[in-house]
Amino acid sequence: MVMYDLPAVTAKEKKIHHDFQKLLVQSGFLMMQESIYCKLAQNQQAADAIIKQLKKQLPDKGLVQVLTITEKQFAKIEYLVGKKVSEVIDTDDRVVIL
Repeated sequence: MVMYDLPAVTAKEKKIHHDFQKLLVQSGFLMMQESIYCKLAQNQQAADAIIKQLKKQLPDKGLVQVLTITEKQFAKIEYLVGKKVSEVIDTDDRVVIL
């Protein structure tokens, strides 16, 4: 799991941010949440190779963190969602026919 916080104020910083995000996607990472990406590695050697490749292409500024967890630990992630707020009417209780 890769978590990053890169500056994106100037046009140059925005490009670096976008290029890093693009690198992750091209390397097979999937976005879990904004600035949090994950990728499945078959074993520890594969995970080490992924981390080594990332280290070669780190941006100069910002923070990039890597967390290696097992599939079993990943499966235990709890997704907590707040109250759903939507302006879309998804019932036909108040159908107005004009």
